[in-house]
Amino acid sequence: MSLVITEARVSRILTRASGFLRTVSSHSLQPYRGCTFGGTLCGVGCYVQHNRWVTRGAAWGSFLEVRTNAADAYREQYDAERAWARRSRDEFTIFLSSSTEPFLPQEDRFGVTRRVLEAMCERPPDALIIKTHTDRVTRYLDLYPPLAATTRLRFHISVEGDRDRLPSLPPPASSVARRFEAAAALRAAGLRVVVTVSPLLPIAEPRRFFEHVREVADAVVVDHFIGGDGSPGGSRTVATPLPQAMADVDPTSVGLDYRDRMVAVAEEVMPGRVGVSIDGFAGRFRAAR
Repeated sequence: MSLVITEARVSRILTRASGFLRTVSSHSLQPYRGCTFGGTLCGVGCYVQHNRWVTRGAAWGSFLEVRTNAADAYREQYDAERAWARRSRDEFTIFLSSSTEPFLPQEDRFGVTRRVLEAMCERPPDALIIKTHTDRVTRYLDLYPPLAATTRLRFHISVEGDRDRLPSLPPPASSVARRFEAAAALRAAGLRVVVTVSPLLPIAEPRRFFEHVREVADAVVVDHFIGGDGSPGGSRTVATPLPQAMADVDPTSVGLDYRDRMVAVAEEVMPGRVGVSIDGFAGRFRAAR
């Protein structure tokens, strides 16, 4: 698949959260439109590929719009959107990001995410959630401590299971081992880390997997594509090759009962530190039994 990269200036970069994200944050911020991880494992079931406003008819993973003035647009929106959020949503919380990966390989060239984070050091939100599928998040370790000093900062590192490959599907953008190493590095720097098992894929050794999560993260979120992709019964994901690949490994993994079994293991290993679906993303964890 060929990749088309374009550069664009945007008038607004902060989007008021709705739907799934509404109880998680007041806003989302996308430094890029499109995602060059679209052709990797996380891109197979990615719900954003069904968003026509984002794709504009192009295949997911085939395009990337670089929002070159994202940091300046953030500064321009900051006062008004912070005031709105504090009035309407209690606080100004940003989810970075819901429709793209902030730390794409192209970030090395364009640096859009870095400039946005620098702008946030100057004009901090009340809270910031940084979501990533790659170990490349550690490249900005110099920025995170000063940012954490001004805002409630937490990282959501997606680790969908303990396998790098499922039959017939592409490899991940970043191996499971490297994402665990990134989580450990962030936590060693005194930063709050949540491993998001989303979407939950078949796990070969559940107890060992969650013990590893416990070593590198403050908490874990378990989220199945049923109920997690924003469509009734996970219909958007059902239309992709992901469920069949999951069933080829473990036929039970495509049902919510599987999620509940994995949650039970996680709660044994990490009592009081397990969130399920939207509650976990919003920082709400189940009480220890």
